[in-house]
Amino acid sequence: MLTDINLPLILLAAFIAGASPGPATLAIAGTSMGSGRVSGLFLASGITTGSLIWSVAAALGLGTIMLANAWMFEIIRYFGAAYLMFLAYKSARSAFSKKDITPKSMTGAPATLFTKGLLLHLTNPKAILFFGSLYSLGIPVGASLTDLAIVIAAVGLQSTLVFHGYALLFSSKAMTRLYLRLRRWFEGAFAIGFGAASFKILTAKL
Repeated sequence: MLTDINLPLILLAAFIAGASPGPATLAIAGTSMGSGRVSGLFLASGITTGSLIWSVAAALGLGTIMLANAWMFEIIRYFGAAYLMFLAYKSARSAFSKKDITPKSMTGAPATLFTKGLLLHLTNPKAILFFGSLYSLGIPVGASLTDLAIVIAAVGLQSTLVFHGYALLFSSKAMTRLYLRLRRWFEGAFAIGFGAASFKILTAKL
């Protein structure tokens, strides 16, 4: 059944969402710049854990719904396409905006930073909406728990690399300045990626 799952598309969409500027990435960037690499890594660990929780909830929830009511998959699919198109619009608007983004730093002990990162992601409505859309990209009706577990593990590993990579990247002030200077180009690429993913959903033959 795993051959029917479009894992590359799922990972691509998850990478675009995780790497694009948002509350999580800005918090990691600001904390790594203001409080150092170790603080940024602990915050990233909390955010990654929150991402994994939403991923498991979305995957199992969608799997149950689709097995019981296959027709609901079509609703989820078009909702996912619309949401990704909305993200594409936001990224495009940000790319053309002249307003600079300002990362905010979080402080505290390692356990405190982990908890802040976890709560940041668990209380972010965008996270559950995105993961609900994400799993409508390439998981067919009737996917087994084993298949879902493989997807969850793959997305979780990628999220770990992305968020912790941000902590390492933004602990270097030179790299931070470079990223912020090229932010609009990155946003433009994210807009194209979200739009392509949305188009893929709408044109897929199920």
